[in-house]
Amino acid sequence: QVQLVESGGGSVQAGGSLRLSCAASGYIYSRTTWAWFRQAPGKEREGVASIYTGSGVTYYADSVNGRFTISQDNAKNTFYLQMNSLKPEDTAMYYCAAPNSGIYYFRSLSLEASRYNYWGQGTQVTVSS
Repeated sequence: QVQLVESGGGSVQAGGSLRLSCAASGYIYSRTTWAWFRQAPGKEREGVASIYTGSGVTYYADSVNGRFTISQDNAKNTFYLQMNSLKPEDTAMYYCAAPNSGIYYFRSLSLEASRYNYWGQGTQVTVSS
């Protein structure tokens, strides 16, 4: 069993920055894929970014590539999403996620919500124009 808790959301002006954190506890695989998703009201859940902890390789959705950065701190069992140059369309509830095995998902496969078993409760990000 894995528990995930997000934090760091808030309200910012367009062009501003936020850093989200996801603290993991329980049985954590040393090599696995961690990911961030977001969901706005009335829209489907969208994959944002992923990181494979075995190598540090990352993957980003086209909509955030160049603006967002995913990273990890294995000593703290925590991973992060640094969000810069925020836009109003980034407004959503943001969730962190992990699978129930030590697995690597290749590129866009890592941004498919159905591949993940453990989810945080979500943290709200609101970007005003």
